[in-house]
Amino acid sequence: QVQLVESGGGLVQAGGSLRLSCAASVRTFSRYAMGWFRQAPGKEREFVAAISWSGGNTYYADSVKGRFTISRTNAKNTVYLQMNSLKPEDTAVYYCALDQDHSDYVGAHGMDYWGKGTLVTVSS
Repeated sequence: QVQLVESGGGLVQAGGSLRLSCAASVRTFSRYAMGWFRQAPGKEREFVAAISWSGGNTYYADSVKGRFTISRTNAKNTVYLQMNSLKPEDTAVYYCALDQDHSDYVGAHGMDYWGKGTLVTVSS
């Protein structure tokens, strides 16, 4: 039913910036939380950032706090991830996720839908 499509990934030098976008293909009536996760080569998928439906609550992994900013525009069912001061260790496939049952982020276990991912490569 709900499909998520990420975009905005690419190659960037260390210290540079990228802005990722995630759009839901179908409008939903629920107030849902959304988030970003990433998986680097040889590592498990990890939490990056999440945002409540209202946008009032945001959550960040310690590794990206102060560098990344998550935001959303509910009218377009879209969530964004502004990534600044990128580091080589940020290199990963970034996945968008949506929790249709909670208006606030409750953890990765609550996510019901996942995008196919967009690759971010940060060169040193």
